[in-house]
Amino acid sequence: MKKILLYSTVALFALTSCRKEEDDPTDTYTEPETVQVQNSYDDQAIQKFLTAHYLDALGSIRAFSETDPADDNYTKLSEMSPVTLPSGVIYIVRQGAQPDPGTAIGSTDIIRLMSRANSYVAANTDGNVAFIAPFAFKSSIDGAGVPEVDPSYYYVKQSVLDAATADVAKQRSFYEIEGFREALQNFRAFDLSDDSGYNLQGVIIVPSRAAFARDPHYNHAGYSMRNRSVIFNFQVYKTTPRP
Repeated sequence: MKKILLYSTVALFALTSCRKEEDDPTDTYTEPETVQVQNSYDDQAIQKFLTAHYLDALGSIRAFSETDPADDNYTKLSEMSPVTLPSGVIYIVRQGAQPDPGTAIGSTDIIRLMSRANSYVAANTDGNVAFIAPFAFKSSIDGAGVPEVDPSYYYVKQSVLDAATADVAKQRSFYEIEGFREALQNFRAFDLSDDSGYNLQGVIIVPSRAAFARDPHYNHAGYSMRNRSVIFNFQVYKTTPRP
């Protein structure tokens, strides 16, 4: 019995703590003493990201080159009418890449999501506040090439919560990225088959306070999401009401 309890405790720790990558640049990162300072860093880093990136012909986020003039005529993300929500989340609706009329995305829907999402830590390095330590969060584009179905960071199944044994794992906030949920419902879904080619419809930037902040969380990506902001570049292929 003691061994069973020990194994259960270890498994829970793996879920809530998440391992750090051996080459994680945040090993030299000093966490701000307060969440308020981290929030300020997030907001400053997001603004820099918006001015340093654009969307290519398929809607993928690209960084402006400092040496190649080929991207000089692209529009900065900061000039693509970004919308800032009270939570600090920013979303961009890519013009000409929306379904017509499309399907409203419900808060409990089963979504089929084609995306490339990366996470970052906003840090102050010698007075320069910017995103560091980029890691892939999820990428169906670079992975299987088909949409991710019913991701728990959008909506976690009730059966998962019911089966959890630890109190923290019974909470939706343990799995769901609230800022992503909030922003995604401002978009409409296509009605595409999984083998359709993608044409990404937008961007959602979730500061750490609207992701997992410094709270315990499910191990979605194989590393800790503490203080990490997430940038989603995506297309909702389909949404259906949950039975």
